Amino acid sequence: MELILKKNVDKLGFKDEVVTVRPGYGRNFLIPQGYAELATESAKKAHAEMMKQRSHKDAKIKEEAQAIATKLEGLSLKVAAKAGENGKIFGSVTTVQLSDALKAAGVEIERKSLKIVNEPIRDLGTFEAIAILHKDVKQNFKFEVVAD
Repeated sequence: MELILKKNVDKLGFKDEVVTVRPGYGRNFLIPQGYAELATESAKKAHAEMMKQRSHKDAKIKEEAQAIATKLEGLSLKVAAKAGENGKIFGSVTTVQLSDALKAAGVEIERKSLKIVNEPIRDLGTFEAIAILHKDVKQNFKFEVVAD
């Protein structure tokens, strides 16, 4: 079953991509939740025309994503968390805290676009995360978890 994605779907594809999925997944989840629409011939033609018109705007968005990626490359980021005496954190560091720390550093990235490598983080130290800024632009960066 071919579908046109209306939103980014984790581990499936990005917005406006044409993907092939199993019929049950498409009919029972993606279409009712508003994540996708059926890729009929007329829908594909309309989608192709829309993508042609959007290509210029998409190039500008990709350029902005590249600029953010270069900012992340040289960034020294510290995330504060409450910790015990032995270096264990109370709870864990999440993408929400990482997004807030990035915002404080002057880089605004949506928390859904952040993935922490080797999650969950429950210790102090240096860790790695990935920022998915555009479907073609992904940037790895390191951050340090320090005691609050």
